[in-house]
Amino acid sequence: MAEETKKEEIKKEIKKEEKKETPVKVPAKFKKLIEEIEKMSVLDLAELVKILEKKFGVSVAPQVVAAAAPAGAKAAPVEEKSVVNIVLTAVGAKKIEVIKAVRDATQKGLKDSKDLVDAVASGPQTVKENVKKEEAEEIKKKFETAGAKVELK
Repeated sequence: MAEETKKEEIKKEIKKEEKKETPVKVPAKFKKLIEEIEKMSVLDLAELVKILEKKFGVSVAPQVVAAAAPAGAKAAPVEEKSVVNIVLTAVGAKKIEVIKAVRDATQKGLKDSKDLVDAVASGPQTVKENVKKEEAEEIKKKFETAGAKVELK
């Protein structure tokens, strides 16, 4: 029994030390909840976390912080692309107008432009690559005016 008493005293000392290291002020409205959580086993806590994740659609995974990013820089996925590819997905009824639009956009000859437009029947075709966003929007308007469907990727 003396060993059990020593173990309990050691556990109490460890808890006191932990409390000293991380002093957290718990608002009165959460004290009862915190006390209940402190009584739970690690397995019960893990189960509780999973239930809360599912119930509220949240995750307790730590967020990754980009330490090497310069101040004021935006994260790459959030940034809008400044350079895009113009992809012709559908020709529409005015095939000749679309061929003209391809010639204007790419500076290709008539045969190459016609071949590109004909190839759209088998799948989307890239008309022009690495185009500035503003220029791509203008080209897209020309294609849409000609009756074609275009995507900017």
